[in-house]
Amino acid sequence: MASLADRMRGNGRIAAGLLLNLLVSICIVFLNKWIYVHHGFPNMSLTLVHFVVTWLGLYICQKLDIFAPKSLPPSKLLLLALSFCGFVVFTNLSLQNNTIGTYQLAKAMTTPVIIVIQTLCYKKTFSTKIQLTLIPITLGVILNSYYDVKFNFLGMVFAALGVLVTSLYQVWVGAKQHELQVNSMQLLYYQAPMSSAMLLVAVPFFEPVFGEGGLFGPWSVSALLMVLLSGVIAFMVNLSIYWIIGNTSPVTVTQNV
Repeated sequence: MASLADRMRGNGRIAAGLLLNLLVSICIVFLNKWIYVHHGFPNMSLTLVHFVVTWLGLYICQKLDIFAPKSLPPSKLLLLALSFCGFVVFTNLSLQNNTIGTYQLAKAMTTPVIIVIQTLCYKKTFSTKIQLTLIPITLGVILNSYYDVKFNFLGMVFAALGVLVTSLYQVWVGAKQHELQVNSMQLLYYQAPMSSAMLLVAVPFFEPVFGEGGLFGPWSVSALLMVLLSGVIAFMVNLSIYWIIGNTSPVTVTQNV
C-alpha cells in the first residue's frame, strides 16, 4: 500500500511538472512574440536577460536552502552551456521570423530528432508504436512548411537549427544529470552563468549594446517590464525542462511543449 501511495505521489508530481511546463511554455511564446513585434527588443539580448534572470532566480533559491549547490568541473559543462545558448537563440529567432503556428509546429520535429540522436549515439531503443508516431509528425511539419502562406526561408533555417540544437541540448541535459549525479537546480545553477558569459561576449558582435535598439537603449518602462516578466517566465521554463528530463526523459519534454 505504501509503495502504491509513493507511486501515486510521484506520478502526481510529474503531472504537475508537465502542466507547469506547458503553461509557462505557452506564456513565453506569446510574450516574446509581443516583445519582438511591439518593442523590437533584440533577440540575443533578450536571451541574455533570460539567462541572467535564471541564474539570479537559482541564486535566491540556493540562499533560501531550496537546494544545495554541488561543485562541478566547468569543462564538463562547456558543451551544455554552448548548446543552451544555441537552443534559446535559434528558437527565439524562429519565433521572430515565423508565425506562432509555424514556430510551434516546427518544434514538434524535436521529438523525431531526439529519438534519432538517442538511437544512433546512445543505442537506445524505442517501441514500434513510438516510431510510427513520428510519421504523421514529420509529414505534418513538411506540409505546413510547404503550404504556409507566410513561408519565410530564413525563418525555416532558424527553425531547423533550433530543432537540431534543442534536441542535442535536451539529450545532453539528461546525460549530464546522470553522469554528474546532480538534480535539475544544481546543474542549471552552474550552467546558466556560463551561458550568460558566452552570450555577453557574443552580443556586441551581432547587436547594438547602447543607443536605439540596443540592450541598454532608451526603452520604455512598459518594454522593460515585459522583458523582465519574460525573464521570470524563462526561469520557470528552464527549471521545469530540467526537472522533467531528470525525472522522465527528453522525449517527454518535447511531447509536452
